[in-house]
Amino acid sequence: MFYWTKTNKLVQWLFHNQIWFIPNTQNKVFLTFDDGPTPEITPWVLDVLRKHNVKATFFCIGQNIQKYPELFQRIIAEGHSVGNHTHNHVLGWKTSTKNYLKNIEQCQTEIAKEKAEESKIFRPPYGKLTPSQSKATRKLGYKIIMWDILSADFDSTISPQECFENSTNKVESGSIIVFHDSVKAFKNLQYALPKAIDFYKEKGLKFDIIS
Repeated sequence: MFYWTKTNKLVQWLFHNQIWFIPNTQNKVFLTFDDGPTPEITPWVLDVLRKHNVKATFFCIGQNIQKYPELFQRIIAEGHSVGNHTHNHVLGWKTSTKNYLKNIEQCQTEIAKEKAEESKIFRPPYGKLTPSQSKATRKLGYKIIMWDILSADFDSTISPQECFENSTNKVESGSIIVFHDSVKAFKNLQYALPKAIDFYKEKGLKFDIIS
Protein backbone atom coordinates (compact mmCIF):
# COMPACT_ATOMS: atom_id res chain seq x y z
CA MET A 1 0.00 0.00 0.00
CA PHE A 2 1.60 3.25 -1.15
CA TYR A 3 0.82 6.62 0.41
CA TRP A 4 2.61 9.76 1.52
CA THR A 5 2.45 10.57 5.21
CA LYS A 6 3.57 14.11 4.28
CA THR A 7 1.99 15.22 1.02
CA ASN A 8 4.58 16.08 -1.58
CA LYS A 9 4.71 19.82 -2.44
CA LEU A 10 4.67 19.01 -6.15
CA VAL A 11 1.37 17.14 -5.71
CA GLN A 12 -0.04 20.13 -3.84
CA TRP A 13 1.08 22.43 -6.65
CA LEU A 14 -0.25 20.18 -9.44
CA PHE A 15 -3.65 19.90 -7.75
CA HIS A 16 -3.77 23.46 -6.46
CA ASN A 17 -7.57 23.68 -6.85
CA GLN A 18 -7.80 21.35 -3.88
CA ILE A 19 -6.87 22.49 -0.36
CA TRP A 20 -3.93 20.61 1.13
CA PHE A 21 -2.65 23.14 3.64
CA ILE A 22 -4.09 26.24 5.33
CA PRO A 23 -1.39 28.92 5.82
CA ASN A 24 -1.89 31.08 8.89
CA THR A 25 0.11 33.23 11.31
CA GLN A 26 -1.48 31.86 14.51
CA ASN A 27 0.33 28.48 14.59
CA LYS A 28 -2.91 26.63 13.83
CA VAL A 29 -3.26 23.03 12.69
CA PHE A 30 -6.44 21.32 11.56
CA LEU A 31 -7.35 17.90 12.95
CA THR A 32 -9.73 15.96 10.70
CA PHE A 33 -11.52 12.63 11.04
CA ASP A 34 -12.92 10.60 8.14
CA ASP A 35 -15.56 7.85 7.81
CA GLY A 36 -17.83 8.44 10.81
CA PRO A 37 -19.99 8.79 12.65
CA THR A 38 -19.24 5.32 14.04
CA PRO A 39 -20.96 4.36 17.32
CA GLU A 40 -18.04 2.21 18.50
CA ILE A 41 -15.40 4.92 17.89
CA THR A 42 -16.72 8.46 17.43
CA PRO A 43 -17.88 8.90 21.07
CA TRP A 44 -14.37 7.99 22.25
CA VAL A 45 -12.86 10.53 19.81
CA LEU A 46 -15.26 13.22 21.01
CA ASP A 47 -14.41 12.45 24.64
CA VAL A 48 -10.67 12.81 23.90
CA LEU A 49 -11.21 16.09 22.06
CA ARG A 50 -13.37 17.47 24.86
CA LYS A 51 -10.84 16.43 27.51
CA HIS A 52 -8.10 18.31 25.63
CA ASN A 53 -10.37 21.24 24.66
CA VAL A 54 -9.70 20.65 20.95
CA LYS A 55 -12.04 21.36 18.03
CA ALA A 56 -11.81 19.29 14.85
CA THR A 57 -13.49 18.65 11.50
CA PHE A 58 -15.38 15.42 10.77
CA PHE A 59 -15.83 14.30 7.16
CA CYS A 60 -18.90 12.11 7.49
CA ILE A 61 -20.39 9.37 5.31
CA GLY A 62 -24.02 10.07 4.46
CA GLN A 63 -25.34 6.61 5.28
CA ASN A 64 -23.65 6.80 8.69
CA ILE A 65 -25.34 10.15 9.37
CA GLN A 66 -28.61 8.47 8.37
CA LYS A 67 -28.03 5.56 10.76
CA TYR A 68 -26.67 7.56 13.70
CA PRO A 69 -28.25 11.04 13.64
CA GLU A 70 -27.85 11.52 17.41
CA LEU A 71 -24.12 10.93 17.14
CA PHE A 72 -23.89 13.36 14.22
CA GLN A 73 -25.76 15.91 16.33
CA ARG A 74 -23.30 15.39 19.18
CA ILE A 75 -20.38 16.26 16.85
CA ILE A 76 -22.09 19.56 15.98
CA ALA A 77 -23.24 20.30 19.53
CA GLU A 78 -19.67 20.02 20.80
CA GLY A 79 -18.46 22.73 18.42
CA HIS A 80 -16.84 20.67 15.67
CA SER A 81 -17.38 21.25 11.96
CA VAL A 82 -18.67 18.62 9.56
CA GLY A 83 -17.98 17.90 5.91
CA ASN A 84 -19.15 15.63 3.12
CA HIS A 85 -17.35 12.30 2.50
CA THR A 86 -19.91 10.93 -0.03
CA HIS A 87 -22.93 8.83 0.88
CA ASN A 88 -21.37 5.38 0.45
CA HIS A 89 -17.60 6.03 0.58
CA VAL A 90 -17.31 5.68 -3.19
CA LEU A 91 -14.01 5.58 -5.07
CA GLY A 92 -14.00 8.36 -7.66
CA TRP A 93 -11.63 6.57 -10.03
CA LYS A 94 -14.15 3.73 -10.45
CA THR A 95 -17.31 5.85 -10.60
CA SER A 96 -18.77 7.98 -13.37
CA THR A 97 -18.80 11.71 -12.71
CA LYS A 98 -22.61 11.72 -12.83
CA ASN A 99 -22.92 8.99 -10.21
CA TYR A 100 -20.14 10.50 -8.11
CA LEU A 101 -21.91 13.86 -7.92
CA LYS A 102 -25.18 12.09 -7.12
CA ASN A 103 -23.46 10.31 -4.22
CA ILE A 104 -22.06 13.60 -2.89
CA GLU A 105 -25.50 15.20 -3.08
CA GLN A 106 -27.06 12.24 -1.24
CA CYS A 107 -24.63 12.85 1.61
CA GLN A 108 -25.32 16.59 1.49
CA THR A 109 -29.04 15.91 1.85
CA GLU A 110 -28.35 14.00 5.08
CA ILE A 111 -26.12 16.80 6.38
CA ALA A 112 -28.81 19.39 5.57
CA LYS A 113 -31.48 17.33 7.35
CA GLU A 114 -29.47 17.34 10.57
CA LYS A 115 -27.70 20.69 10.40
CA ALA A 116 -29.33 24.10 10.15
CA GLU A 117 -26.26 25.73 8.62
CA GLU A 118 -25.16 24.05 5.39
CA SER A 119 -21.51 23.03 5.15
CA LYS A 120 -19.89 22.93 1.72
CA ILE A 121 -16.59 21.21 2.42
CA PHE A 122 -15.84 17.86 0.80
CA ARG A 123 -13.15 15.23 1.10
CA PRO A 124 -12.99 12.47 -1.51
CA PRO A 125 -12.74 8.93 -0.08
CA TYR A 126 -9.19 7.57 -0.53
CA GLY A 127 -8.23 11.07 -1.71
CA LYS A 128 -9.01 9.89 -5.23
CA LEU A 129 -11.20 11.69 -7.73
CA THR A 130 -10.84 12.46 -11.42
CA PRO A 131 -10.15 15.96 -12.79
CA SER A 132 -13.71 16.15 -14.15
CA GLN A 133 -15.13 15.12 -10.76
CA SER A 134 -12.96 17.74 -9.04
CA LYS A 135 -14.08 20.46 -11.44
CA ALA A 136 -17.77 19.53 -11.20
CA THR A 137 -17.66 19.30 -7.40
CA ARG A 138 -16.07 22.75 -7.13
CA LYS A 139 -18.63 24.11 -9.60
CA LEU A 140 -21.33 23.01 -7.12
CA GLY A 141 -19.68 25.27 -4.56
CA TYR A 142 -17.70 22.76 -2.53
CA LYS A 143 -14.20 23.35 -1.23
CA ILE A 144 -12.22 20.11 -1.68
CA ILE A 145 -10.21 19.51 1.48
CA MET A 146 -7.27 17.14 1.16
CA TRP A 147 -4.39 16.90 3.66
CA ASP A 148 -0.80 17.66 4.47
CA ILE A 149 -0.27 14.93 7.12
CA LEU A 150 -1.66 11.39 6.91
CA SER A 151 -1.53 9.40 10.15
CA ALA A 152 -2.22 6.14 8.24
CA ASP A 153 -4.17 4.88 11.25
CA PHE A 154 -6.18 2.73 8.80
CA ASP A 155 -3.08 0.67 7.92
CA SER A 156 -3.09 -2.51 10.02
CA THR A 157 0.51 -3.28 9.00
CA ILE A 158 1.92 -0.31 10.94
CA SER A 159 2.30 -0.11 14.70
CA PRO A 160 0.50 2.43 16.90
CA GLN A 161 3.89 4.09 17.52
CA GLU A 162 4.48 4.44 13.76
CA CYS A 163 1.03 5.99 13.46
CA PHE A 164 1.96 8.52 16.14
CA GLU A 165 5.22 9.31 14.33
CA ASN A 166 3.38 9.72 11.01
CA SER A 167 1.05 12.25 12.59
CA THR A 168 3.76 14.30 14.29
CA ASN A 169 7.11 14.05 12.48
CA LYS A 170 6.55 16.76 9.86
CA VAL A 171 3.62 18.68 11.28
CA GLU A 172 3.78 22.48 11.01
CA SER A 173 1.51 25.50 11.25
CA GLY A 174 -1.11 25.10 8.53
CA SER A 175 -1.05 21.30 8.46
CA ILE A 176 -4.30 19.46 7.79
CA ILE A 177 -3.99 16.14 9.64
CA VAL A 178 -6.06 13.04 8.84
CA PHE A 179 -7.27 10.43 11.30
CA HIS A 180 -10.26 8.08 10.94
CA ASP A 181 -13.05 7.50 13.44
CA SER A 182 -13.53 3.97 12.10
CA VAL A 183 -13.33 0.50 13.65
CA LYS A 184 -10.46 -0.45 11.34
CA ALA A 185 -8.33 2.48 12.49
CA PHE A 186 -9.06 2.26 16.21
CA LYS A 187 -6.05 0.21 17.34
CA ASN A 188 -3.68 2.88 16.01
CA LEU A 189 -5.97 5.83 16.69
CA GLN A 190 -6.46 4.95 20.35
CA TYR A 191 -2.74 5.13 20.97
CA ALA A 192 -1.73 7.91 18.60
CA LEU A 193 -4.44 10.56 18.97
CA PRO A 194 -4.00 11.55 22.66
CA LYS A 195 -0.20 11.48 22.35
CA ALA A 196 -0.32 13.52 19.12
CA ILE A 197 -2.52 16.18 20.71
CA ASP A 198 -0.06 16.48 23.61
CA PHE A 199 2.80 16.75 21.10
CA TYR A 200 1.09 19.50 19.09
CA LYS A 201 0.39 21.48 22.27
CA GLU A 202 3.98 21.13 23.46
CA LYS A 203 5.10 22.42 20.06
CA GLY A 204 2.93 25.52 20.61
CA LEU A 205 0.40 24.59 17.95
CA LYS A 206 -3.27 25.54 18.28
CA PHE A 207 -6.34 23.86 16.80
CA ASP A 208 -9.06 25.14 14.52
CA ILE A 209 -11.93 23.80 12.44
CA ILE A 210 -12.31 23.91 8.66
CA SER A 211 -15.50 25.46 7.33
